[in-house]
Amino acid sequence: MKRRRFLESSGACLAALGLGGLDLSRAGDRYGRVLAKGTPRKLALLVGINAYPESTLYAPLYGCVTDVRLQRELLIHRFGFQQADILTLTDAQATRTRILEAFEQHLIGQARPGDVVVFHFSGHGSRIADPDRDHSDGLNSTFVPVDSRLPAGFPANGGVVDDITGHSFFLLSRAVASENFTAVLDSCHSGGGTRGNLRIRARPGNARLEGSPGERELQRRWLSHLNLSREDYIRQRRAGVANGVVIASTARDQLAADATFDDVDCGVFTYLLTQYLWQQTRSSPVRSLLPNIARSTTRLSTTRQEPLLEVRPGSHQERNPLYALDQAVPPGDGVLTGVGGGAEVEFWLGGVAPLGLPSLGSGSVYSLVDRSGAVLGEVRLDSRRGLIGRGTVLRSRGRLLPGLLLQEKLRDLPGDVALVIGLDPSLGADRPEAERALGSLPRLRAAPLQQGEVHYILGRFLAASQRRQASAATGEAWPEEGSFGLFTPGGEPMPGAFSGARETVAAAVQRLRPKFKALLAARIFRLALNGDASRLNVTVTMRPEGQASGAVARTYPTRGVGPSAAGAAPTPADSDDPGRLRLGTAVQFEVTNREATAIHLSLLVIDPSGEMAVIFPNNWTADAEATRMEPGSSLLIPDPRSDGFRLVTQEPRGMVEVLVVASRRPIRQALKAFQAIAGQSGQTRGPVTLAEPVTAVEDLLDDLTAAPGPTRGGTSGTRGLAAVGRVVDNSQIATLSLSFEVI
Repeated sequence: MKRRRFLESSGACLAALGLGGLDLSRAGDRYGRVLAKGTPRKLALLVGINAYPESTLYAPLYGCVTDVRLQRELLIHRFGFQQADILTLTDAQATRTRILEAFEQHLIGQARPGDVVVFHFSGHGSRIADPDRDHSDGLNSTFVPVDSRLPAGFPANGGVVDDITGHSFFLLSRAVASENFTAVLDSCHSGGGTRGNLRIRARPGNARLEGSPGERELQRRWLSHLNLSREDYIRQRRAGVANGVVIASTARDQLAADATFDDVDCGVFTYLLTQYLWQQTRSSPVRSLLPNIARSTTRLSTTRQEPLLEVRPGSHQERNPLYALDQAVPPGDGVLTGVGGGAEVEFWLGGVAPLGLPSLGSGSVYSLVDRSGAVLGEVRLDSRRGLIGRGTVLRSRGRLLPGLLLQEKLRDLPGDVALVIGLDPSLGADRPEAERALGSLPRLRAAPLQQGEVHYILGRFLAASQRRQASAATGEAWPEEGSFGLFTPGGEPMPGAFSGARETVAAAVQRLRPKFKALLAARIFRLALNGDASRLNVTVTMRPEGQASGAVARTYPTRGVGPSAAGAAPTPADSDDPGRLRLGTAVQFEVTNREATAIHLSLLVIDPSGEMAVIFPNNWTADAEATRMEPGSSLLIPDPRSDGFRLVTQEPRGMVEVLVVASRRPIRQALKAFQAIAGQSGQTRGPVTLAEPVTAVEDLLDDLTAAPGPTRGGTSGTRGLAAVGRVVDNSQIATLSLSFEVI
């Protein structure tokens, strides 16, 4: 099956721009030396394998090479690694022999005490027999090199595989002379194949498979080098990891997702990890980093994917920042990677949130900042392919060099947003009818699975093909066998999306029209989310009702609430089980406006079934000032002193998303629409469910992105933008998302 390739080689990009390699490498090395000044040497080995041969009898992947590029650009531009000290092995290069040689020569052979050492692996994981039975299942986790083959007749027959086992990895890690060792492993050891529109990074394995003679020789050799008896080796291995910090993208029995976001194939975990680090304004302990990423990973992959952190026993390295390095650079949405003749530039956009990729419309504007945060110029995005952007310099202070950070200033939102519905193979002969029915609805597009991004999947519920534990997690009764309905991109049945088995697919599509509208409205809104870029100083905290502490979730613009902003920056969520609430829990939201001027506020909630409701404003007899918050004020939603309703978690169980709008501009058009909906039912107070959510969200975005006047195209900040469309100005608007799970 042919796949689009969206990550061009840097040489091809430079050639297209007319750039010389010297312009990129010399300037990049110069910035690397500035970042690395006064710090230990930094070494990295990055491995990513997409192109597993068809002869291996297991699926190729699409996002692992992207993962390598994501990590490489992050390490260079955020953590000061020299390009020459980063070794990458991708696809055919990543054989068992070359991976082991690179680890031994590049990492073990060069690292000295105090150096920073990073190993990253993206590819298939597996399991084989463990003669020592470290785990009760008697299996040893492995990395699968590109040249490892399953034996003929598997799974009925066993045999030898050329995997790299976790036991060998323990010894290799132990041999690294520096305790500042970090391994990031984006693979898993269960599942395999595909789940909905996701690829799962696991090759089949079982107790019939065993390690190769080369594995046994590798372990014998390193036991001798380390002067470690086999008994001590087993004891230490069972106690914990050998050295530094090891981060796995999933728990032992979970699935690591390889996904497509817009036109970028990637590992969900690796993308979120690197994107999160691009946006940080200060270093935080690695133990507090993963809970935030875990919630986003599960929400995006729609499978239970909870990253794991292990550190060498007794080392307390979970208290250190990731990679054992303090960041001393401003946040960024990307980095300038090439400067051509005239005003042409190239940039890498690794700091953009995955759901925000489609919103990078031609005409978006970025500030260029140096390592001190000083603004040196502005560039306009003209085109994008994957994470590589090309643009034009709008203004600059002197000569621009690669290595400058990009910070989004204006976002030109697309005007043709559609909801892509994947067609599941379970539709069978009903597929043509499903495609016709979807095509008859506005702003819906049908697409095959595994050939690009899809937002939801239309298919039949077939109990034999569903993972029982996934449905049990929702708390919903199983849909009727053979019934038509919607699934998440990860293949999980959506609550409330199924009916009887006798329903035709065309009737099912018509029944799902309200749900399609709600899902499309949510997608349109998410394209405007700018929590990483907004400059407003606003915080939103969700707590159990009546409690002053114990935050379940919290969100705020990272560039508006920070060390230089008025007021203290909020701490991470501090409840016993952050991000999860049991059925029947009453909650409140506290919004704080730390701006020196008033803001206008709106909060919307999307439940697990996709239904959307407005919870603020909620006084439908008030005037246009109902959304206004005074400077320095805080607001409780609901407010027990004035509101006559409560917010209580209820069925269906699953992920709930709260969408927050804070704006310096009044919310007039949307408020009128909300009041009209309330008026139709005679409602004067309380939440309102949106029957036409697409119209409501677009009214809200029209309020937020209204042009300031007839001179919109006449300033440096907006020069070159389209005359129509919605432009999010990050100095005026904060659009935030806060999610939690009802269990």
